[in-house]
This record gives sequence, C-alpha cells and structure tokens, in this order.
Amino acid sequence: MSFDAKQFLKTVSAAPGVYRMLDDRGDTLYIGKAKRLKSRLASYFRGALNTKTQALVARIADIEVTLTRSETEALLMEQALIKELRPPYNILLRDDKSYPFVFVSDRHPYPALEHKRARNRRSDGRYLGPYPSSGAVRETLSLMQKIFRIRNCEDSVFANRTRPCLQYQIERCSAPCVDYISQEDYRRDVEHAVMCLEGKSEQVTEQLTEHMEAASQALEFEEAARLRDQIQQLRRLQERQIVDTDAGDADLFALAERPGGLCISVVTVRQGRMLGARHHSPDNGLDLSAEELLGEFVSQFYLGQGREPPQEVLTSHPLPDAPLLQTALSEQAGKRIRVAHQVRGHRAQWLQLARTNAEQYLASQLANQSQLTRRFEALREALALDTTPERLECFDISHSHGEATVASCVVFDQQGPVKSDYRRYNIEGVAAGDDYGAMRQALTRRFKRLASGEGKRPDILLVDGGKGQLNMAREVFSELGVSDVQLVGVAKGTTRKPGLETLFVETADHSLNLDSGSPALHLVQHIRDEAHRFAITGHRTRRDKQRRTSTLQGIPGVGPKRRRELLRFFGGLQGVRQASREELARVPGISDNLATTIHQALHG
Repeated sequence: MSFDAKQFLKTVSAAPGVYRMLDDRGDTLYIGKAKRLKSRLASYFRGALNTKTQALVARIADIEVTLTRSETEALLMEQALIKELRPPYNILLRDDKSYPFVFVSDRHPYPALEHKRARNRRSDGRYLGPYPSSGAVRETLSLMQKIFRIRNCEDSVFANRTRPCLQYQIERCSAPCVDYISQEDYRRDVEHAVMCLEGKSEQVTEQLTEHMEAASQALEFEEAARLRDQIQQLRRLQERQIVDTDAGDADLFALAERPGGLCISVVTVRQGRMLGARHHSPDNGLDLSAEELLGEFVSQFYLGQGREPPQEVLTSHPLPDAPLLQTALSEQAGKRIRVAHQVRGHRAQWLQLARTNAEQYLASQLANQSQLTRRFEALREALALDTTPERLECFDISHSHGEATVASCVVFDQQGPVKSDYRRYNIEGVAAGDDYGAMRQALTRRFKRLASGEGKRPDILLVDGGKGQLNMAREVFSELGVSDVQLVGVAKGTTRKPGLETLFVETADHSLNLDSGSPALHLVQHIRDEAHRFAITGHRTRRDKQRRTSTLQGIPGVGPKRRRELLRFFGGLQGVRQASREELARVPGISDNLATTIHQALHG
C-alpha cells in the first residue's frame, strides 16, 4: 500500500519538531527537523525534486512526527536520533572517536606530558587541545620533549629507576627520576612547555633570553649554551607557526566539492595556535547544496557526537540555520558560541588555510590510482567499448564577446592529467562569437598533424557543447579521414547543474544520460572542467596581453581615456575593429575627424 501523502499532510501540525521517514519494514530512512513541520514535509511531495530525493520519497511508507517546544530543541533531538539510528539518507560521521588531548598532572612532583584520548573532568591536572589526531599529539610531544627535556615514561617506570635511561643520554630528558634536576627547575621547564602548547612561545622565548643572560653574567656558560639552543629551537618553531596569534579558540570547517567527491576539512585552533586538520568525506545522499551539507555536518559534529565547541565555529560557506545552531551550541556549552563565515584578519587566514587543506585532500583523493582505474572501466562499460580507453582528449572554447578566442585541449590517461600534452590554440580569422568555427579550426589543426603522423592518437575525443560541437567534430574527422577515434559530445542539462549532463556518442541521435553518481560521468566532468579551466586561463592571458599592447596605442589623439571608452563602448578590441566611422563617432569623446583617423589606422 503506497503512502498517502495528501491525507497525511492534512493532519500534520505547523509547530516545530522532528520527523522520521520510515520504509515498509519500519526502518528509518531519514530524520529531519523543521521550524514548521507542515511546510517542510509538504515540500517533499510538491514541486521539482532532485533524483536522490525522489528515490527517498518513493520508499516512504510512513512518517513519524515528534513536536518540540522550539526549533533549538528540535535540532538537539534530531542529532541525538541520527547518532542512535544512523539512517542511510542522513549525513553520517563514521569517525566518532573523541579527539585527543595533552594532559599535565598537578599532583606528580615531576609530571610528564601525557597523551589522553578523552577529557576526564575529575582529573587533577590540565588538558591542552583538543588535537585533530593522535599523530599531531605525538609530533607535539616529541617537539616539547626535545626542546624542554620533559620525561615521557610511565609513572610506574619513573618510580623504579635507579639510573638514567637512554632518553637522558640523547638529551631528550633531564633525568628527574634520579634527581639530576631540581623539582623547581623541572617544574619551570614543564610550565614553559605548557605555555608553548597554549600559543605563548614568544613569552617563553623572552623568559629564556633573560635566564641565558643571567647565566652568562654568572659565568655559567654551559647553562647559557643550553638556554641558547632552546631559544634557537623555539625561534624555528615560531617561524613555522605563521598564523599564531596567541589568542583565539576556533574550529574551522571548509567544504571542497568536485565531480566524484567532496571533502570537509576540520582545522583546530587553540590559543591562536593551529593544531592540525582532520578530513571527512561524507555521503551526500540527497544531493544537498554545499551550504546545507556543511550545516548538517557541523550540527552532527557537535550535537550528534557530544563534542564541546570552542568559542568560535567558522565555516567556508554560510550555514542555512546559523543563528539556530549558534543558539543550540551556546545552550549546550553554557557559554556564548559564535558561528560565522565572514571573518577578517587572522581568522580569514585560518579559514583560507582550511579551504586549502580541503582542496588539497580532495585533489589527492580524486587522483588516487584505484579511483582513476575504476572510472576508466566505468566509462568503457557506459560507452560499450571492447577495451578500456587509455587516452582521452577534451576540447573547449573560451572568449569574451568574441575577443581573444582560445581553444584548449587537455589530455587524461589512466594515471590522471597528462599536462605535458596539454595544448592551447589561438583562434584567428573566425567571426566573433562563432564557437563552431573556433572548434573547427582547433580540431583541424590538432588532427591534421595526427593525420601526417605527428602526435599521439586519443581513444576518445570529448567536445564540450553538445550536439552542435559534436557535428562539427564529425565534419572535421570526415574531411581528414579520421575514423578510429570515439567521439563524445558533452551537453549541460537545462539547469546547467553538474550531474545532469547528457552525452552524445558519435551522433546527435545517440544520447546517453548517466546517473549523477556514476564514476564514468565523474571522469567526463573532471576532464571537461579541466578543459574549461585551461581554456579560460589561456583566454585571459591572451586578452590581457592584447589589451596591454592594443593597436589603439599608436593612433594619434587616442590616449588612455579614449582607448578605455572605445573598448567599453564596443565590448573589446574586436568590436572596435568591426565598427564603421559613424559608429566610432558615437563614442563619447571621439569626434568625426578622430573617428576617421581611427578607422583608417585599423583598416590600413
């Protein structure tokens, strides 16, 4: 029996609350929250939905609703239910381990810097962090032990030592176990290490400098040399921490998305010191926008996992429910939490670094050899080829209103982009804006050389632009006698949204629509986007060069202001060249005589 949405919506309250979508077995498909339940649930059954949401709606057998007193209460309940039930269509954080800390005991006379996985609020000591990973903690502890010679042994080992261990011999420990250092001096070293972990390394350096000068004046040259070495190590540490500010606790969330993958990087900053990054690749089961996806992720990161938020939560995209999330986090933490995406100063530097982390991690994931092999195999199956293609080429055209037209050719093999084989073609002698003519010239120049035995032959040629560009490529192949290269045209969907592309294979009559999650489509999108980027870069370089060396510069009476007016009036140099004397005279500041001079100079 199918779900009667019309009857169900008649009974739904308009109050805030949480809804659970169930399948015919009673299993939870999706959990959501809403400020007005009736409006939110109605949106699933009215209007245009993306493919994945349609698939969800088709499986609904029942919807359970729980009313709450406020939207904040609904958000907290939603995240608790997601963590408990883990429905397949929600964003799920698979890595729910607690973040590690560095712990310093207040009880032990010679405390160590310890690695702790979770914070125990009843412990007598200080927790520093959290750190994004155990590796970050180990690296930090190693650095602090090297600079300040803090012990790293267990308390049971420390209590039973009768002579120094190897760490003392290699100058990584001051041997407090056998009283080679006083309790006061050891405590000072520990305090300096803690200050560095809190981002106060500059203050530590100043204190050590004072101690070094005092030791030198007291003729304690060995101690002065040891302090000098510590200061030098701290200076090198400070050089690496370019975004340290000695202030500010924040978590930074940056989302990067490309065809075939997405990454959310979480960068941790404590006391102004960046502690590292952790990367997540959640499934976007409902094709949410970047803003919606990031909002779901941040909510679950704190509310679903029970993590304590820092003073600030900064995001690369504006969150749809930022005020609501801010209220919920503030209530949970018992203090004011700021959620923002537009920041300045050092916070903008932090956020940019988080974006860079996300982009780099995603790029490395997409370039993974197994991923590429799987995509090439999927493309072979989608196009019904006998063998897996080894070389793909893609052409694209870029210009600004017909000015400085450039065609790009990018090449992929099963190792990824082959940038040494990329080519750009400056298009000449083609009417402004004639993309078909530009494509004809670029393909002719490329495959005429191939026909004469120069260059490598691609297995598949992709042309961006759909039916028209495919037909143009077919004409060029026919003229040059190229018959053993598979032709594929890539046309954007009606909304131009990634994932809705149509492929035309060999002819305009043979169309192919792949699922938005298809690895084959992701490969096509990747090479198409790379061709687009490469074409735009070349076009801008050529356009800027032409504008810097404009032929208008040599015309008497045409200075910078008039050149600017001419280019603005006609949309570029090509438009100026095509203008008649009468049209030139219509430009502000251009007289009839000057228009004649310009026309003669441009047309010889």
